[in-house]
Amino acid sequence: MTFKAEYIWIDGTEPTAKLRSKTKILADGADLPIWGFDGSSTNQAEGGSSDRVLKPVFSCPDPIRGGDNVLVLCEVLNIDMTPHESNTRAPLVEVAEKYAAQESWFGIEQEYTFFKEGRPLGFPLGGFPAPQGGYYCGVGADEVFGREIVEKHLDYCLAAGLAISGINAEVMPGQWEFQVGPAGPVEVADHLWIARWLLYRTAEDYNVAATLDAKPVKGDWNGAGAHTNFSTKAMREGYDAIITACEALGANAMEHVKHYGHGIEDRLTGHHETAPWDKFSYGVSDRGASVRIPWQVEVDKKGYIEDRRPNANVDPYNVTRLIVGTCCSALEKAGQV
Repeated sequence: MTFKAEYIWIDGTEPTAKLRSKTKILADGADLPIWGFDGSSTNQAEGGSSDRVLKPVFSCPDPIRGGDNVLVLCEVLNIDMTPHESNTRAPLVEVAEKYAAQESWFGIEQEYTFFKEGRPLGFPLGGFPAPQGGYYCGVGADEVFGREIVEKHLDYCLAAGLAISGINAEVMPGQWEFQVGPAGPVEVADHLWIARWLLYRTAEDYNVAATLDAKPVKGDWNGAGAHTNFSTKAMREGYDAIITACEALGANAMEHVKHYGHGIEDRLTGHHETAPWDKFSYGVSDRGASVRIPWQVEVDKKGYIEDRRPNANVDPYNVTRLIVGTCCSALEKAGQV
C-alpha cells in the first residue's frame, strides 16, 4: 500500500514569492524523506547548477485527497544542506528559539480577493458595484460572492488540523479573510502557508483565482492586509509591557515596513483604515494607527497589540521574526519578561 505526499515549498520569485508543490508516492509507514527539485524553474538556481533540496518541516492530513495522504511543508536547502537564500523560515527559527522563554503568541488575519475573468468576483462586466460598506460581514446574493469556496476552504483547514480560528467577508466584493492562531511564531507561519496553499487549491476547483495583492483594485476600495496580533507572557500580564512593545515597533518602523510585503505604499496611504506607511503611530481602538491597542486591553491593563501594517502578501516568516526580535529584545532590556 502507498500514500501520496504533496510536498509544498515557497519559491524565489520576487518581489512576492509563490507557492509550489509536487506529489511523491511513498510506502505506507515510510518517513518523509528529503527530496529534490529544479531550482532554475522556481527562481532559486541557475540552469548550470539547478538542484535544490526540499526538507520536510511540517506535515498534516491532506483534506482534499483524504485517506492517509498528507501535505508536507518544506524548507528549501542548497545541496550542502545549508538554508537557501530564499529560505526565510530558518532565520525565524533562530529568533524564536532565542526568545522562547517569553512565550510569544500570534494571530494573523489573512485577507484575500477572489478574481474571475480578470475582475474581482462580484464586480459587473465593464463597471463597478455599489460602493463598499454593505459587503463587510454581509449576507445575501447581492452582498456576498464566493461563499461556497470560503466554506469549503474552512472545512479543509479544519480537517487538516490547522489553527484556523475564523472567517468573514471583507469590505469589497469578492474579498474575504481567515484568521490563523493563536499560535507560536513558527507554528502560525507554517499553518498560514499551508492555509494559503489550500485556498489556492480550493478556488482552483471553481475556476477562480485567489490573490493576496495588497491593492487589488485601485481607487476608493480597501486594500488587503494581514493584520498581525501579538503578545508575550509579560504583555498578557501587564500594560507596561504593551507600551514597551509599541514603542519598540515605532523605533524600528522602517525596517519592518520594508519587509511587510510588496506594494505597501499603495495600501498604507492614511485612508481606508490605514496609517501612512512612512509615519508610525499607535493608539487605543484606532484602526487608523499603525498599531492598534484593543479597547479591552486598555480596560484590563493587559493583553495584546495588533500591527495593522503587514500586507496580505507578506511572508509570515518575516513578520513574526521581525516582531519577536524587535519586541522581545526591548522587553528583555526593560526587564519585562
